[in-house]
Amino acid sequence: MSLSLVRSRALVGLQAPVVTVEVHLANGLPSFTLVGLADVEVKEARERVRSALQNAGLEFPHNKRIIVNLAPADLPKDSGRFDLPIAMGILAASGQIDPARLSGFEFAGELSLSGELRPVRGALVMSLALRQQSLSTKLVLPPGSAEEAALVPDVHIYRAQHLLDVVQQFLPTTHPPSEPSEGWRCMQAPALSQDARYLDLSDVKGQAASKRALEIAAAGGHSLLMVGPPGSGKSMLAQRFAGLLPPMGIEEALESAAIASLAGRFHLERWAQRPTAQPHHTASAVALVGGGSPPRPGEISLAHHGVLFLDELPEFPRAALEALREPLESGTITIARAARRAEFPARFQLIAAMNPCPCGYLGSPTRACRCTPDQISRYQGKLSGPLLDRIDLHVEVPSLSAHDLVSGPPGESTAAIRQRSSAARARALARQGCTNQALQGQAIDAHVGLDAAAVAFLNKVATQLGWSGRSTHRTLKVARTIADLAGNASTQMAHVAEAVQYRRALRAT
Repeated sequence: MSLSLVRSRALVGLQAPVVTVEVHLANGLPSFTLVGLADVEVKEARERVRSALQNAGLEFPHNKRIIVNLAPADLPKDSGRFDLPIAMGILAASGQIDPARLSGFEFAGELSLSGELRPVRGALVMSLALRQQSLSTKLVLPPGSAEEAALVPDVHIYRAQHLLDVVQQFLPTTHPPSEPSEGWRCMQAPALSQDARYLDLSDVKGQAASKRALEIAAAGGHSLLMVGPPGSGKSMLAQRFAGLLPPMGIEEALESAAIASLAGRFHLERWAQRPTAQPHHTASAVALVGGGSPPRPGEISLAHHGVLFLDELPEFPRAALEALREPLESGTITIARAARRAEFPARFQLIAAMNPCPCGYLGSPTRACRCTPDQISRYQGKLSGPLLDRIDLHVEVPSLSAHDLVSGPPGESTAAIRQRSSAARARALARQGCTNQALQGQAIDAHVGLDAAAVAFLNKVATQLGWSGRSTHRTLKVARTIADLAGNASTQMAHVAEAVQYRRALRAT
């Protein structure tokens, strides 16, 4: 048979559409043509496949005209994932393996010149596509990619180390059966780990007010801005925040891992561990929200179901900061290009840190600030009002004295704080089906449960401080979280008063 069909999958955002690799061998001048909107690295598969077949001791049809079509033709294909299906198609078309036995299998993997299989990015996305479509198709992947894809339950994943390991499974039925090989293995889904390791908050001494704000943020899903002088512990607090969040469920873990796999950043040891993305302050808007052609996820999507920590917040480009406004509200980011449009989830918790002024010592009891009022105003003015409006909690992180830093007792552990914040979050989920931060519109009035004294107090504060409607609503949601931490069914004036303290604006004094 001179025509064969092999199934594989491409990557378009978080989708993995099916690609049919059609291989035709014809008489004529010897050639190897690859068509189907293939990128440069896909076209280079011709040389990799040729060398891999020869070095593996298989026959390459030198005297044939080889045409490989990657269908559908209008779907962009990139990376070396099509090396293995192209090789299998050539072997099937030349009669070296049984084409009928390829039915029910999909292949992806990059070939080395010796025939070894190398991992490809996005294996978890391909596996998720099989699960979402309820297909019983078996997916053959290289080492590294197979372990990643096997994290998806109820999907049949096979790991192959070498091209020959794959070929042995599809030899004609007349060929004597081969001995079992370690190179071919059916993968099993591992159990979801509940003991993810995070840095412990007890490493941070003092800073009781900041830790209280972190607890509130973890309980209600709120964003947080920490303002303080250099060395006060802002970064240490932020890097330990992910440990305060509840353990990831299977769906959350799969969504987070799929985005990391798409970007080529997934590691098995981080399975079911909430991510903390920490881009440098020179990162561009595209690096934060994603982009490129085909579109790739940015840092905010890589922080999905985790934490986005932006240190030195005013030093980020203005365009990058303003690009955060929509994802903070919607939890998704849509990247539109002339040829393609992709939507990535971006439900992250923003933890930001900054100095109060360019030199960092405004209001410090130990060092004098050398910045002029105009410099302080320009520095703080880098953060727009709409962006600050979307950050629920603003907290000052003062510097510690040498005595407190050296002789102070260890702080409360992450496990103890997580237990309280998880219990408060569970109350909110039982009451309204979402975290307090996600309350919108009439749901705020229905679930906040303000008493009469709290309503009067909040109206007075909002009028005196000139709050926007968004600021008022975010204060209500923070107050509801504080009430949940206290175990109260209604939101009282004491809860609102504490929430008001966390809407403190930056002061250029």
